[in-house]
Amino acid sequence: MGKIKSLEELKQLREQYKSKVDIREKGDQMEKMILVRVAMATCGIASGARDVMDAFIDEVANRKLDNVVVSQTGCMGYCYAEPTVEVTIPGKEPVVFGEVNKDRVKEIVDKYIIHGELLDGIIPVTHKTVDD
Repeated sequence: MGKIKSLEELKQLREQYKSKVDIREKGDQMEKMILVRVAMATCGIASGARDVMDAFIDEVANRKLDNVVVSQTGCMGYCYAEPTVEVTIPGKEPVVFGEVNKDRVKEIVDKYIIHGELLDGIIPVTHKTVDD
């Protein structure tokens, strides 16, 4: 980032980052929000999860999706498929996507989050809860 040369540039930068933070921290109505969790354990970060998370934040902001919260989480246990992303739509079971890259982010947002279409690359659930 270069030097900020005017108050206007500073205000623009502030607004840009304010919207990115707002996307990640919408605490009040979490049960009504679509949750996107990017696995950011060391294996995920080494595989590019930081870029994936930034891409989700940018895509959600650009599309003005006020009902989507992007956050990070620890290891999901799918190290072989990193970077992994869990998407939870209210009323549906969470879906975990594997080997997500910046190009896949747009597809996940457009096809799954906005239109509800299932995509290739979903990691099948291989465990049961204690209640099952």
